Amino acid sequence: MRHGKKFNHLSRKTAHRKAMLSNMATSLILHKRINTTVAKAKALRVYTEPLITKSKDDTTHSRRTVFKYLQSKEAVTELFNDVSQKVASRPGGYTRIIKLGNRLGDNAEMAMIELVDYNELYSGSRKSAEGAKTKRTRRRGGKSSSAKSKDKDVAPKPSDVVDEVKSKPKEGKEPTKKEDEK
Repeated sequence: MRHGKKFNHLSRKTAHRKAMLSNMATSLILHKRINTTVAKAKALRVYTEPLITKSKDDTTHSRRTVFKYLQSKEAVTELFNDVSQKVASRPGGYTRIIKLGNRLGDNAEMAMIELVDYNELYSGSRKSAEGAKTKRTRRRGGKSSSAKSKDKDVAPKPSDVVDEVKSKPKEGKEPTKKEDEK
């Protein structure tokens, strides 16, 4: 039975587990992403997210509380100065876990845990570049009628594409005798 089993003990005693999570949280805050096993990444997310929430309120009390967990002045300074500014508008969910596959030595499931607002590929910079596009789908109907009319205006006819391909000679090659005969 699983009575009282609220979190993963990670096969370590309490002091070792707390020290390991503190070190991993410090590395995550300083480097913005780290590679580890999936179990440790999930435990680290539970450990780190309340600390990031505390960093939104920059008071002496919250700094001391976070320092009790991290034991690193550099990490606390980075957290309260840079990270808290980026996540100020986010209501939770500050980390992302991406599974990477299995480790070669012992076949352990590996994952990368990262701070969400520091990944340029997934963050709002891509959305702002595309504009205010939103994906609109229907349950059965496919594309809406306005989207269908847009596609008809934009897409070239197949015969036009074939004509263009035939008319263009291949770049970088001189025409051969066979091509001249055609």
